[in-house]
Amino acid sequence: MDPVLTNQKKPEVKPHTQPASFTQPVDMSQIIRGGKKVLQELAQKVSPTLFSIDKEQFIGNEIIKKLNNDYRVVLRSLINGFLENMRRRGASDIDFGGLGCNKQVWFRVQGDKKPYPELGTYETTEFDILIQSILLDSQREELYQNRNVDFSYTFSSSQKQIYRNRANVAFDMNSLSLNMRAIETRTRKFESYGFHPHVAKNLHLQYTQEGLILVTGITGSGKSTTLDAIVDLNNQTMEAHIIIISLPIEFVHTPKKCIIRHREVGRDTVSFKQGTIEALRQDPDIIIIGEMRDPETIMAALEVADSGHKVFSTLHTSSAVESIDRIIAEVPTIEQDRVRSRLADVLRVVISQKLVPSVSGEQVLAKEVMVMTPSIRAAIKNNNTNEIYQMISEGQEWGMMTLEQDLARLYFERKITVDTAVNFANNKRRIQQILKLV
Repeated sequence: MDPVLTNQKKPEVKPHTQPASFTQPVDMSQIIRGGKKVLQELAQKVSPTLFSIDKEQFIGNEIIKKLNNDYRVVLRSLINGFLENMRRRGASDIDFGGLGCNKQVWFRVQGDKKPYPELGTYETTEFDILIQSILLDSQREELYQNRNVDFSYTFSSSQKQIYRNRANVAFDMNSLSLNMRAIETRTRKFESYGFHPHVAKNLHLQYTQEGLILVTGITGSGKSTTLDAIVDLNNQTMEAHIIIISLPIEFVHTPKKCIIRHREVGRDTVSFKQGTIEALRQDPDIIIIGEMRDPETIMAALEVADSGHKVFSTLHTSSAVESIDRIIAEVPTIEQDRVRSRLADVLRVVISQKLVPSVSGEQVLAKEVMVMTPSIRAAIKNNNTNEIYQMISEGQEWGMMTLEQDLARLYFERKITVDTAVNFANNKRRIQQILKLV
């Protein structure tokens, strides 16, 4: 059997970000002093009578657009210094700006988010200027219009290592707040997920050439990392064409055996729906839809999968049953029976995952896996999704498991505590029964 598909015991998936290797620390104290001086000077140009969108438009049009190159370099060095610190600490996210961050820079490390005062304190207007300094003109206009903008940000560390980040800027009490999430510089090994051979075959183009596969979970649960591992598996083993539609583009895959197209919504295509429809005219074997976030994208994904293509996508749901119910509920009532039938026909696998704290202080992956069987297909078509949980719990021969079963496995392997198992379970009563707590 293909070694990729063997069901050997594998190491747990680590958190989204690992500490980077830096041989020489960047001199942050000097960078902070220089950045703070420039920000204080620029902030004095902003009248205290300006608020919210008027203030931000003044900063963008009268300060950022007229900024000289020396000041731009100083501000960019400050941002990049923050991000290099984020990588050094093994943090997955950085936050600053707005009233909510209390003038400080925050990191999420091993699941916990806390401030780092050593990176300096900044007034909200200073953060507003710093945040707008990394936006393109088009991104600033989108921010002013929608009060929110998503984008990707790339920087070069002091060790000349290129890092990518997924970023969001939003308004917070009339000021700007920024979150950036570190994008892995390497893909996870597919083998590290320990999928059952039957599940792995559903994810591999060699064994199944069509159908819809969903990877679900809350924000920060590693959905993109899992999809990247699946893309890399196919990229290394199949001669095919993969189209990735995302907002923003995160990990950029190097073509190996596959042609890989990266299309960013808003830059390379106008929407997820439009990008999905356009992909059909580009002779794809696999289409990755970054997120099924609206009814139009959901319908497009179902139609593409129904046309005989292999489609992967994500949802912000915590279980297989919730994922199925969410898709059906997203469309008008008059369309739900048709969507229910189509979903039952095209859906192949749902992987719902959570990153949970381990006893070692890191995070490990807990997952629920549903594989389409005739009984589950019938339950979906007959609107009996409440029966699916029990089918998953009894479907080990197909590689299925509930989240509670996987949390129990992690507990029995002494990787997580009993409290963690209970706290992260979707079905508290069921996990207590498995662990014999009731």
